[in-house]
Amino acid sequence: MTFQISRLLETSYRLGECPTWDERTNRLLWTDIQGRTIQSMDWTTRQIDTYSFDNEVGSFGLTDDGRLVVAVWDRIILFDPATGSQSVLAEIETDLPQTRLNDGKVGPDGAFWVGTMDTSSPREPIASLYRVDGRGDVAHIREDLRVSNGLAWSPDGTWMYHADSGPGWVEAYSFDPATGGLGSKMLYVQQTDETGRPDGATVDSDGNYWSAGVSAGVLNCFGPDGELLHAIRLPVPKPTMPCFCGPELDQLVVTSLKPGGEEPGSLSGSLFLVEGHGRKGLPTHRFKVA
Repeated sequence: MTFQISRLLETSYRLGECPTWDERTNRLLWTDIQGRTIQSMDWTTRQIDTYSFDNEVGSFGLTDDGRLVVAVWDRIILFDPATGSQSVLAEIETDLPQTRLNDGKVGPDGAFWVGTMDTSSPREPIASLYRVDGRGDVAHIREDLRVSNGLAWSPDGTWMYHADSGPGWVEAYSFDPATGGLGSKMLYVQQTDETGRPDGATVDSDGNYWSAGVSAGVLNCFGPDGELLHAIRLPVPKPTMPCFCGPELDQLVVTSLKPGGEEPGSLSGSLFLVEGHGRKGLPTHRFKVA
């Protein structure tokens, strides 16, 4: 299989993450974490709207009423792009100033699943994974993490994938899409610095798990059984998350970050379009606001 990789936009970002497709508005959204913004691009015209926040935006999700549920450092916020209004839904790890909210996605259950990361160096296993529902109730799901990442669900919603970028594992949980209940857990894949420690991820309509290998400049695609199907070399050292987008969900976009000290003219921080994969994505789940 031959893959073609091109730059989606001329613009680059300090820490591009969380690409998300909104089929209602025909827009691709993503966050620039360190830039403290969410970008929203009209897929047809490539026009971009920018929404700014008062702290780093780790991730976000679409809601069923047209707003966004946004992870801003240690707060979960409901944000209305039409009016700019913000309201705090929940607070997480306010007693741990060295952690911040990181990768998050809305699950088939309509809740926002979001994890934290240790921002210090070296990173310690002090972060966790949480489930936040539409009432703002927060459930503590998993602890002893360094960098919670890689959330995604199988096409039928009965498996949830979750990674820790520090040790490089991806786990799979049996999942109840109606209630968000978790069952048995197993190790899905184990990655290294050389093969690409797992950052953000998505699942295609065939159940394959696409993982940004942030330590190796690759986009890895694993089959439902954990077999490595593709390791796609990207033109930047640190890709961060893939997303299937476009009206037919057949376009694959990957965000990236800009490491410190890179030479001017580097493509790092850009969004890339990966073609030739022959796959389609899944509809984006929406947060159920209470």
